[in-house]
Amino acid sequence: MADKKRFLNKNKYMLTGSFKRNGYDWWWHSFTGFNKKTGESRQFFIEYFFINPGRSPDKCVFGQLKGEHPSYFMMKAGAWGQGGCQLHNFYPTKQVKINRKKDFSFQAGKCFYSENHISGHVAVSAQTAKTHPEFMSDAGEMSWNLTVDKVTPFNVGYGTSWLFRALKAFEMYWHAQGVKTLYSGTVTLNGVEYAVIPDTCFGYADKNWGKDYTSPWIWLSSCNLTSNITRGKLHNTCFDIGGGKPRVFGIPLDRRVLVYLNYEGKKIEFNFSHFWVKSKVMFRFAEGDDLLHWTVSSENKEYLLDIDAYCRRSDTIFVNYESPKGRKDFDRLWNGGNAYGNMKLFRKKGKMLEIIEDAQFMNCGCEYGEFKTDFS
Repeated sequence: MADKKRFLNKNKYMLTGSFKRNGYDWWWHSFTGFNKKTGESRQFFIEYFFINPGRSPDKCVFGQLKGEHPSYFMMKAGAWGQGGCQLHNFYPTKQVKINRKKDFSFQAGKCFYSENHISGHVAVSAQTAKTHPEFMSDAGEMSWNLTVDKVTPFNVGYGTSWLFRALKAFEMYWHAQGVKTLYSGTVTLNGVEYAVIPDTCFGYADKNWGKDYTSPWIWLSSCNLTSNITRGKLHNTCFDIGGGKPRVFGIPLDRRVLVYLNYEGKKIEFNFSHFWVKSKVMFRFAEGDDLLHWTVSSENKEYLLDIDAYCRRSDTIFVNYESPKGRKDFDRLWNGGNAYGNMKLFRKKGKMLEIIEDAQFMNCGCEYGEFKTDFS
């Protein structure tokens, strides 16, 4: 509970100073719901997204359409799997009512965000999706009303400290207030109603902000793990992996990834900014004909953690964003919520390794992409 309260200031609105006219800030939520009639499970995502609010507060500007810097609040919502979609509605930032006090919250139309409650509605007609490619949206309709309990936070460390935030040192910041998050309520997607239940939602919540994105961009996270050793559920275990190629004061730090594991209440980190623990992280991503494959191997002075994750291509979408400068740098930013795989945790004992855990995971959030220019 102490960590939850201590890190809340990192989950607030960050578009101050130069980021007002050259920056983005978003709050991401993903979870599992169950069809109220059939019981079938479905993975959903919801994202509240600001970009360049100081440039055009009175009207929405789309960078790709006019070759300008974009400016708007975007409400993104959707689902993965068969019939997966991402739906976007837009509001001028002046229409967003922001409460910047201790109990931070904001509202745009019917869409509301706070630390313990999210609700909203998005609708995009087939005609709108077809005639407005700048909306980067599919057609459909989704509404939600959910209570939120962010149980397990991950503080990435110095990178999001007050000083580095004030200096605008990083091009992309990350804070995960809810590596394990309990959601409760309902979601309706294209007329089908789903129940979201805390014990089976396998939820996640984080935020990103800055003035550009990272390439490559990698993310993996799950809180639904079962031990292959005991055959029991690991109710208090979750992991979160994120990063790629961060830039600090414009200098790229090649292939730097942060790895966090909460293993039954014990926090284990592989963090390049914690130089004294000598962390190393290696990762690879491969596209197969049917499966996407992530491999991440992490070690520090005390532990070794290996994660293999897979996701069916048919269970993913190419998630869409434009940058603060108005570019759509990603054409193939793979994004899903149905990844699965294996996690192995070892303790180092001299030159030997002692296995602590061997576990299967499911309902894993996953992402990978590289800028289009990286292929040229």
